[in-house]
Order: sequence, then structure tokens, then C-alpha cells
Amino acid sequence: MQSQGRPEAPAGRVAPGERPSALAADQVVATWRAITASHAAANAALDHELAHLGLGVSEFEVLDRLSESPEHKFRAQELADAVHLSQSALSRLIDRLVKNGLVERCLCGEDRRGIYVLLTPAGLRRHAEAASVHREVLARILPPALVQCQCTDTVQA
Repeated sequence: MQSQGRPEAPAGRVAPGERPSALAADQVVATWRAITASHAAANAALDHELAHLGLGVSEFEVLDRLSESPEHKFRAQELADAVHLSQSALSRLIDRLVKNGLVERCLCGEDRRGIYVLLTPAGLRRHAEAASVHREVLARILPPALVQCQCTDTVQA
């Protein structure tokens, strides 16, 4: 039900323009802190473990997204959005991956301005080596309650 022309919030959320109760606000802050602490711990552990395989966390995330996509390719702009990097940061990262033979850049046939990033056979092998390490670190570091909550909704900016 809408009140005073405001959009209704999804279940469990506060509608735009409304303030949460003090208890709800405390819970929101506690949840936020738990998420950021979990992210920091997982990132540090992944950084350490993936370094043994010659990858950083963002480099692995790019290989992971490419490995999951049909034909192992992504448009560069869509890949930047998927891995939460700016176009320029992704471009520098792709330069490193190209230099190491893990990905290739190719022109988009439908749109000459578009660039595809394509996973190479060497990139697919490196991803296969790193994926089990990645999953093991996440399973070890992330709190079971966070993993079990099935919180797959993303925040819309």
C-alpha cells in the first residue's frame, strides 16, 4: 500500500524518505559492518592465496565471469559493470591479462566501437587452477549465516 504518493518498500525495507526505527537502524548498521568485515577478510585471504597463482582478486573475478559466459566472452562495458570496475580500471586489468596470454581483445562484429574480451585456452586453464582455491577461501572465511541467507539481491545505485 502506498502512502502519500511514496513508492512502497519491498518487504523488510524502509521506503525512500522514511526513517527506520532506532532498533532497525542499529540492525542495519550492524549488518553493514558484518558485510564489510566479511568482505575485507575474504578479500585479504583471496589476495594472499590467488597471488600464489599469479592472480589478483579482480583478475580472478574477470576470468571467473568470462568462464561462466557463453563462448567465454563479454563486451568490455558489460564486464566492467559485472566486476564493479571503471572502464579505465578494467582496461588496465585487461592489458595485464592480455600480456600474460589469459585473454584477448576482439572487435564486436555488430558494433565496431564495441570490444569483446575473450578468455584464451591458457586463461581457461588458469581459471580452473584458481577456482577451487577461490571457492575454498570463501567457504572458509565467509560466516555460514551469510552464505546460508541466500542474499543475492544487489543494491541499486
